[in-house]
Amino acid sequence: METIQIESGPNPQAAVIWLHGLGADGHDFEPVVPELRLPKAVRFIFPHAPVRPVTINNGMRMRAWYDIFQFGGGPEDEQGIRASQVLLEDLITAEKKKGIQANKIVLTGFSQGGAIVLQTGLRYPERLAGIMALSTYLPLAGKLEQEKSAKNQDLPIFMAHGSHDDIIPLRRAEQSKDLLVKSGYAVDWRTYPMPHSVCPEELGHISAFLLRIL
Repeated sequence: METIQIESGPNPQAAVIWLHGLGADGHDFEPVVPELRLPKAVRFIFPHAPVRPVTINNGMRMRAWYDIFQFGGGPEDEQGIRASQVLLEDLITAEKKKGIQANKIVLTGFSQGGAIVLQTGLRYPERLAGIMALSTYLPLAGKLEQEKSAKNQDLPIFMAHGSHDDIIPLRRAEQSKDLLVKSGYAVDWRTYPMPHSVCPEELGHISAFLLRIL
């Protein structure tokens, strides 16, 4: 996959792989890096999702981590979700080959990208540093219990959502959070008075989360 890579300092020993949302690309969250004001050197990897037709957008081709058949839940594109899980696992492997240990890699995603980091991180066979799932939900929720990795059972998870989100309703995100908690995960849950986006207060909490786990 084509990616954009930004290092916040020389010789980074940690990495954040950050997946964008539907119809965006890897440039979407580039401006966030300096806003986080991290004192440690971290490599940020912003991949571009594959281009594919998206059913809810009348089959229009755009960057998407998986197809969406309808708004508000319903049948999921399991094949597409699992294919993007493999793509993200490949990015983790690439960072490990560069010398960054798995437990220093954070998976971050917004909207569709957040669904893929939850799908991947909770199943990954090695301990990771953490997950940040922004304005998103848990995909293939009914299959988590039998597929989850014991190595990441106590993985730090940051979930944030806008109370005015009209794309992924807050209630859907809350249901995902509740399921994770029921499954034994420790979730740092935050809500903000915003739509389907990211706000300055949230960036402050993201920065604090990264400082804590890295």
